[in-house]
Amino acid sequence: MAIEKDFYEDEKTLQDYLAFRHSPESPNEAIEKPAFLELLGSVKNKTILDLGCGDAKFGLELLEGGCASYTGIEPLTKMLELAKQTLGTKGSLEQSTIEAWTYPPERFDVVISRLALHYVKDLDEAFRNIYKTLKADGRFVFSMMHPVMTCCDKSRENNEKRTSWIVDNYFLEAPRKVRLQNDYVTQYHRTLESIFIALQKAGFVFEELREGCPKAEKFEDKALLERRMRIPLFLILSVRK
Repeated sequence: MAIEKDFYEDEKTLQDYLAFRHSPESPNEAIEKPAFLELLGSVKNKTILDLGCGDAKFGLELLEGGCASYTGIEPLTKMLELAKQTLGTKGSLEQSTIEAWTYPPERFDVVISRLALHYVKDLDEAFRNIYKTLKADGRFVFSMMHPVMTCCDKSRENNEKRTSWIVDNYFLEAPRKVRLQNDYVTQYHRTLESIFIALQKAGFVFEELREGCPKAEKFEDKALLERRMRIPLFLILSVRK
């Protein structure tokens, strides 16, 4: 993954991120999560693998929702420590990148990944591994930064509130250095077409797609809602083995 392992080692950076990440009107909570849950559906009695689980708060929700088992994969040490505090004795956690983890064959009913795959260099291999580790008729539900966002790095250069975005070099699939909080990370830009082709090559059958259209009831700040309506931030997909 292209978030360097020491990115969240600074305690202030970590806490600033978590405060924003879990705030009710953050894009993650107000836009991506509702769309993700819509595609995911019931997890009751399902065995779940979560790639890039972060602090595992979502994993705890899945366990409370009745999933049979939860395995979270997280490469970053500080995040993994938080995940262990979150889950306690519930679920299972392993420290690894998405690329390096050993995927057991036909183990899981559902594989999920929320906003981690745009940090993966070899998406084809990741999709092949995910396909391998799913049981027959298993499902893969994931979210990524929308392709129009991963190619507007010039507009994302600063943390100011934007009212316009410059989409550039859309068909140039390459790593992009983008500003995240007060540092830079590498995200891999891919076209929508390439993502679908990679899924098809791995053997997946397409189910549903969402772009996370903002819903008014999720926003008390109407000016923020208007900004969120201007450009898609996320791509959320559901596919089946």
